[in-house]
Amino acid sequence: MKILLMLVCVVLSSNAFSACVTNARGVTECNNGQAAGGYNANTGNAWEAQKNQNGVTTTQTSKGGEAKTKNGKGVYKSPSGKTCYRSANSQGCN
Repeated sequence: MKILLMLVCVVLSSNAFSACVTNARGVTECNNGQAAGGYNANTGNAWEAQKNQNGVTTTQTSKGGEAKTKNGKGVYKSPSGKTCYRSANSQGCN
């Protein structure tokens, strides 16, 4: 199952971003600096990240989590619906 998930991630990454390569750590990096992806064999979780024109990075995981970050600040939404945030002055979850 882990191998299948990793293959799906690689196929999706290579189709969506033609100038991407996978480095020695298993992270897919693109020469435009706008997208990356990878797979954590310990947790079985694959992820893909894209950066928009405003510098906001959106990261999605194969288990349903999503994070939007910029300059160390951001919001994370878990697959169960929990939302966590980190701002310049505080952090927390609801």
